[in-house]
Amino acid sequence: MTRLLLLEDEPDLGAALQRVLERERYVVDWVTEGDAAEAYLDRWSYGVGIFDWMVPGRSGLDLCRHLRQRGSSMPVLILTARDRLGDRVEGLDAGADDYLIKPFGMAELLARLRALLRRAPHQVRSVLVAGPLRLDPATAILTYQSQGPSATVERTAELTAKELQLLELLMTHPGQIVSRDALLDRLWEAAAEPSSNVVAAQVRLLRRKLALLGCDRAIETVYGLGYRFRPPEPEP
Repeated sequence: MTRLLLLEDEPDLGAALQRVLERERYVVDWVTEGDAAEAYLDRWSYGVGIFDWMVPGRSGLDLCRHLRQRGSSMPVLILTARDRLGDRVEGLDAGADDYLIKPFGMAELLARLRALLRRAPHQVRSVLVAGPLRLDPATAILTYQSQGPSATVERTAELTAKELQLLELLMTHPGQIVSRDALLDRLWEAAAEPSSNVVAAQVRLLRRKLALLGCDRAIETVYGLGYRFRPPEPEP
C-alpha cells in the first residue's frame, strides 16, 4: 500500500479527500499546517505528497521547494485555486510534478495520482528484521526462526492489512512507546469514528498470531501510555 501525505487546511475537503483515498487503499496522513507536514516528512517516508498551496505556516509550494533542495524525488501534486498561467509555471518551477486547480473532481485527482505513481521510481517497502522475527510488507508474511534439534525451523503467519500496518509501525520504532492516539491517527480513518477499544482489540489479534510463532511478548503494553515493540531474543 502506498502511504501519502495530504496537506489541506479546508476541513471538509481534507476529510473528503482522506475518505476517498483510503477507500482506494492508500494509507493517508492528513495535516492542516505546513510546519506539521514538514515534521511528518522528517520522520516518515511517503510515496507521494498532495499539498495545498496556501495553508497556515509553511506553504505547500515552499514545502515542495524544501523537498527538492534536500534531494527528495517524492512526487508532489499541488492543489490550488490559483489558475493563472504564471501561477502554474511557478508551481512547476518549484518542483511540483503536477498541478490541480480547485474545484476539481475526485476522479481526476485519482487519475493524476495514479499517473504520478506510474512515473515515480518503484518503491519497495523494506523487509523488517528483529532478531528471529522477519516481516515482509510486500507479502504480509511474518516469519519466526527457531533452532530445532538438527536444523533451523521457520514458522510463518499471514497478516491482515491492518495487522501488517500495526506491526510495521511498531517494528520501525523499536523500544519506543507509540500511544493509542498515535495509532488511531495513523491507521484508522478519522471519519470512521473507531470505537475506543479498537486499538486494543487489534493488538490482541496480532498477539494471537505472534503467540502461534512463539513470540507473543514482542508487543508490550505500557499502561496509560501505549504500546512498545521489543525485538525478541534469538533462541539458543
